[in-house]
Amino acid sequence: QVMDGVAEMIHDVQVEATFPDGTKLVTIHEPIRLAESDLIPGEIITSNDDIVLNEGRESVVIGVTNTGDRPIQVGSHYHFFETNDALAFDRDVTRGFRLDIPAGTAVRFEPGQSREVALVSYSGNRIVHGFNGRVNGPLEQ
Repeated sequence: QVMDGVAEMIHDVQVEATFPDGTKLVTIHEPIRLAESDLIPGEIITSNDDIVLNEGRESVVIGVTNTGDRPIQVGSHYHFFETNDALAFDRDVTRGFRLDIPAGTAVRFEPGQSREVALVSYSGNRIVHGFNGRVNGPLEQ
């Protein structure tokens, strides 16, 4: 028997065991059987309600064309204003905006392709550093 919550934290036990033919690393998966427990350390319990992303944030839809000869991929949180210069669009409109797509995903623009994309404004302190170095500071100046 172990303290409450310990079984949920121990997923593997490894022992370097000695056998007649040498030592071997032995792994035991889920070594502690769970008793009935309602609480699991670190467990995240979410609401059953729908999660609304970017609610109340300023958004814009713009047309973008890849004028280059190679595909260009833009990630979900990349400052759209600072994307590759081969992407043709009204850059001034996109200052402080990123793609309105799920985190960790991207949009790919094939050479010569034109498409519309939805953008959403950054939130928080609205300070942007890095990317192509076109801002490197507060967005509102």
